[in-house]
Amino acid sequence: NHSNSSSSSFILVGVPSLEAFPTCLGILFCSGYIITLLGNGLVLLVIGMDNSLRDPVHCFLGMLAVIDVVMVTSIIPKMLSIFWMKSMEISYVACFVQMFFVHSTTSVESGVLLAMAIDRYVAICQPLRYQTILSCQTIVQIGLAIVARALLFMVPLTGMVTNLPYCHSRVVPHSYCEHMAVAKLACTNSRPSRCYSVATSSLIVGMDMAFITISYGMILKTILGKKSRWKAFRTCGSHICVMLLYYTPGIVSIYAQHFGSGMSVCAQVLLADLYLTLPTMLNPIVYSMRTKQIRQAVLKML
Repeated sequence: NHSNSSSSSFILVGVPSLEAFPTCLGILFCSGYIITLLGNGLVLLVIGMDNSLRDPVHCFLGMLAVIDVVMVTSIIPKMLSIFWMKSMEISYVACFVQMFFVHSTTSVESGVLLAMAIDRYVAICQPLRYQTILSCQTIVQIGLAIVARALLFMVPLTGMVTNLPYCHSRVVPHSYCEHMAVAKLACTNSRPSRCYSVATSSLIVGMDMAFITISYGMILKTILGKKSRWKAFRTCGSHICVMLLYYTPGIVSIYAQHFGSGMSVCAQVLLADLYLTLPTMLNPIVYSMRTKQIRQAVLKML
């Protein structure tokens, strides 16, 4: 047993029940990390170098790429050190910093997906006012509001978790400092922080998905009966694919961590890991394949 002091630390297991396959897991996540860095780095590079990609939708795409890189960088290097170097120990401070970045970036990414849905609504339903409505100043304000919302959610949660006394097992049955897994190690009742996490996550995701649904409902209402409806749908195709990649495993992971008593710990951990790594790896591929401007800019640069 260890008291909650600055010198104390947690032990990250990695993937429970799969400890015998560290090399394979390391190769899997390292490959995903490299693809994520190269893909998102390429997207950021072409957006920065090509002056024709300075419109609002590509600004939001750049934000998404930055968030994806920050998200995976906050967990993958430590995971690789667990799998390949058996470095399972992580200090309290490092653990809570990692927790802050993981959960705040997921909130920011959801906000950016909402902003991209609003962008598609304005582009299709208010095309003549597109540049006026989504000016540079407005985009900056939207970005700041998204980050402020994430901080408003994460600062109280981080405070609640760091103030819990940890005097029992230090072993976290997870690949990173996931909030639920860490809070369960507290000596006292951690239910308030866990309920707060589920409630705020549900509120953020539910609110964002509701507004996204409304925006696409208005888009559908606008384009029905028009000859250009398929072209309009194609402009939304990439965004819809990215939303499905992000929200589907995310919602399942959130509720599996809190209510999935019948699901094995191994399955919960793998689901949480894939929720953070798979969308970040596939997002740039989806946009490169489905967005003509990005694809042409990449080919031109190459």
